[in-house]
Amino acid sequence: MKNAFFALALFLITSTITSCVILSPKKYKALLAKQDSLNSTLTEAQLNGESLEQRITRLRKDTSDLNSQLNDLRTQHNEMEANYAKLRNNSSAEINKLSGNLNKLSDDLKKREQRLKEVEEILRKRDEATNQLKAKLQEALLGFTKNGLTVEIKNGKVYVSLTDKLLFPSGSIIIDEKGKQALTQLATVLKQQPEINIAVEGHTDSQKINNLGQIKDNWDLSVLRSTSVVRFLTEEQKVESVRMTATGKGQYQPLNPNTSAENRSKNRRIEIVLSPKLDELYDLIKQ
Repeated sequence: MKNAFFALALFLITSTITSCVILSPKKYKALLAKQDSLNSTLTEAQLNGESLEQRITRLRKDTSDLNSQLNDLRTQHNEMEANYAKLRNNSSAEINKLSGNLNKLSDDLKKREQRLKEVEEILRKRDEATNQLKAKLQEALLGFTKNGLTVEIKNGKVYVSLTDKLLFPSGSIIIDEKGKQALTQLATVLKQQPEINIAVEGHTDSQKINNLGQIKDNWDLSVLRSTSVVRFLTEEQKVESVRMTATGKGQYQPLNPNTSAENRSKNRRIEIVLSPKLDELYDLIKQ
């Protein structure tokens, strides 16, 4: 395009010059001026053409860059949409899972609360029965309190404590008459309470045993005295044997330090431990 424009201009100039063999100075100068103007116009056109080509090239490059950026943005957008959809699906699944866990925990909590109420009710009944039993025993054994008999509640159990002087002659395992009277009164109450387990514990002081024949030590004495009480309650008073246990604690669970005759006398004792049967409670705990 630029070459054709240049050729056309040159042709016009040449034609003008050749068609006028004889020119006046004024016309000649006008022609020169026109030629200079055409040269200027041609140069400017050439420069403008180059500038347009550069602009086109730059625009093409910019367009290519923009297309590349647009494609990158579209890719990122698609990835973000995919991630969002994945997160939304995962969130829904997690929410459903958490909701299920929450419902399960709520059900478990309700069950535990129900079991707790049942346990509390059983313990309340146990405490009520224990207090009633204590009151009955205190009433039945009131006449023996001056002889060292006590009735108290510890850890939900009733402890009937009888000093050895109330039950046995010194160094003996044979129950005397006063002791039998106390145990008979005790048995009357126990036979009215079939849901009570009975443990008989023998206790001694720390003094070494001498000259007691077959009784070798305090272990022997504590065990034989407890079995004597159990035999009297089961064989003579007809308390159910299945409810009874006999143990000897020897000198190892004293009430007081064995530092005086009075303290040693208190430590020599038979303790009858009465505890309500809690099979129902144990069954609840196992669940």
